[in-house]
Amino acid sequence: MIRKLILLFVLFLVASCVSKRVVIQTSKSGKSRPHTNVVVKKSNENNTSVSNTTVNNSSEGNSSKTEILEATTRVKVTTEMVLAYISQYKDIAKNNMKQFGIPSSICIGQGILESGAGTGPLSTLANNHFGIKCHQDWTGPSVKYDDDSAQECFRKYTQASESYNDHALFLKGRRWYEPLFKLEKDDYKGWAKGLKTAGYATDPKYPEKLIAIIERYHLDQYDAEVLGNDYVVKSIETKSNFKEYQVSQGDTLYSISKKFNVSIDDLKKKNNISDNALSIGQSLIVE
Repeated sequence: MIRKLILLFVLFLVASCVSKRVVIQTSKSGKSRPHTNVVVKKSNENNTSVSNTTVNNSSEGNSSKTEILEATTRVKVTTEMVLAYISQYKDIAKNNMKQFGIPSSICIGQGILESGAGTGPLSTLANNHFGIKCHQDWTGPSVKYDDDSAQECFRKYTQASESYNDHALFLKGRRWYEPLFKLEKDDYKGWAKGLKTAGYATDPKYPEKLIAIIERYHLDQYDAEVLGNDYVVKSIETKSNFKEYQVSQGDTLYSISKKFNVSIDDLKKKNNISDNALSIGQSLIVE
């Protein structure tokens, strides 16, 4: 009897210890950043604007495919979210192109990169869609945020449209960006490379990431609209030597087959499609 009681007591202790072991799982990657503090006063910091944005430019998947964008912190967005962002801000970008001469493709492309398509912490907390720091000439409200250094000063806006307008003034008002305004009006590749050269971003791959966003989402079509030019859809050359086309609103298998001179049956085989349904933003191998 005593042995049974001792055995039961030992089993109770073991079960009690096991029950206290807790395993915590998280899908969040990278360093967590502190909440920002709003400072409504002029900053004396002389910082440079920095982008740490990375685009996963894989051609696989469809309109629900996710991308990882690093807008100060890593954020995950879907193609639908990026397309919704473009729809919301393309008219502002086109107006800025007319008024200031900055290609609308660059404006929207940078907005996507710097803000994580509007989901990054600076865009949600401060309506700052371009990662612009305070600098000595900023007298408006600001937020403190960890970036290259701890608690750096970033500009804060009442609404996103103010950020877009300030982005244009920021580029237009600094002499080191002057060479960009001498480029052809729709030379987004020249602008992307020139922004890096002028010091807008420290990421050495910034130009190719920005260009990839512009070409993937056909943002240069808005440059053509502003300039009154016909827009020619560009195919994207993939690493597999296939050409890729991204489905736009109104596209059908029939219209795409005519556009690239390929049969509907071939399109289905190349892309493993069993029916005629397409999704906006879906990537198709067309050649």
